[in-house]
Formats: sequence, structure tokens, C-alpha cells
Amino acid sequence: MRDLDWHGYLNARDLGGLPTEQSPTGSTLFGRVARGPRRELITAAGWADAQRWGLSTVVDLRCAHEIGTRDGDPAAADLSQVTVIHAPTEDQDNPEFREVCFPLLDSPAYWQHNFRILPVLVRDALQAIASAPTAVLLHCSAGRDRTGMLTALLLGNSGVTPAAVADDYAQSVRVMAGAAAHLPTADRQQAWDAAKVEGWIVETAPIVEDVAAHSSEVFDQIALPAHDRARLRELLTSI
Repeated sequence: MRDLDWHGYLNARDLGGLPTEQSPTGSTLFGRVARGPRRELITAAGWADAQRWGLSTVVDLRCAHEIGTRDGDPAAADLSQVTVIHAPTEDQDNPEFREVCFPLLDSPAYWQHNFRILPVLVRDALQAIASAPTAVLLHCSAGRDRTGMLTALLLGNSGVTPAAVADDYAQSVRVMAGAAAHLPTADRQQAWDAAKVEGWIVETAPIVEDVAAHSSEVFDQIALPAHDRARLRELLTSI
């Protein structure tokens, strides 16, 4: 039920349906936040699917040079009915970010460095989600790592168990392995077989779990105000 069947859109999921004691339903709510890869992959029929889901806001985590249609993409859609917010979590011109994070960008191992080096960008992205009324699509390029980073924080803040958050990240790793590259972003996982994928999931799960379990400490580190933390929690848990 969490997989979203938006035509042309691989690796799209609703963040609803995950167990949490912070929701009166016992799980995160459907129709509030979705995650996915770059929106240029969505066909016209897929945008109609998204509108039926209730989509009102897109929060794009990519750098400016990554945005735009590529060869093989469907025709650009009319997004006049959707608010698109550009909230990059990376500054690829930052020397320390380049040196420390570039070798790790396809791994959650870089997340802690992103929080430390570019806290304002991470905070701005979270506040963009918090400012949206509801029905938000959160995406980057492959919909796996930058999207996974913020998803881990959102779900951890909403009381979802770290193991369930890691399982959600693993689902994106499995879906995107072997998928076409999302140029201009290089992706070595495109060539991985199932054995490599499963080994990677075992290796990285503790990192994802740790971020989810310590979302409050990350929010302290990036100076996210209490009202934004509450709003993000309400977005996924309050009826």
C-alpha cells in the first residue's frame, strides 16, 4: 500500500503506514509525505496520478545544475497547480563538503558530515517541508540518499522505529540498483547485482538506524526550532 503507482515514476512511496505510538492510528498517516526520485521522470499520466493522491507541494533537494529534463525524459509537465520549492541539501562548491562527502554521496555515511558542514541547508529543507500544508513530495535525483537522509529524520522524529526506517531506506536501494543513471549524478549502484545490494544494506542499516534514533540530536545540531519539529511530527501523525 505504501508504493505509489505514479506512471513513469520508479521508487515512489508514501511515508504513511509505518508503526509509531505517536499517532492515534498507531502508524504514520497516508497522503501526507511521499518520497521519490527526480520529478522529470513523471509522465503526464503520472502527474494525474499524483494529483489524485493529493499532491500540493514538491520539495526538490537537488543542486541547481541537476534540475531539468534529460534525454529520454517525458515531455515537461504543467506544474502550475503545484508549488515547487527548491531546497538543496548540498553545496557542491563548498571545499570541505567536496573533500569529505564526494567519496560517500551514495552512502548514508555522508549524512553526519552534511549535518555538520551544511546545517543551514538541511534546516532549510526541513522547514520547507514543515511550511507545506500537506501532501508533499520530497525528492532528489535517485530518491535514495538525500531523500533518505531527510526521510530518516522525519520518520525518527515521528516515533517510527529505527529498524523500520532502515527498511524503508533499503527498499530504495533495492529498487534503484540497476536503474538507469540519473545524470548528471553519477551512481555506481547502477551496476550492482543482488548480492552486492544485500551486502550494502547490511553494512549501512546501522547508520540509518542511528540517524533515526537520534533525530532530536540532529535537530539540535542544525538548530531546527521546536515549532518546526512539532509541525513535522504532526504532518505524519496528527489527524
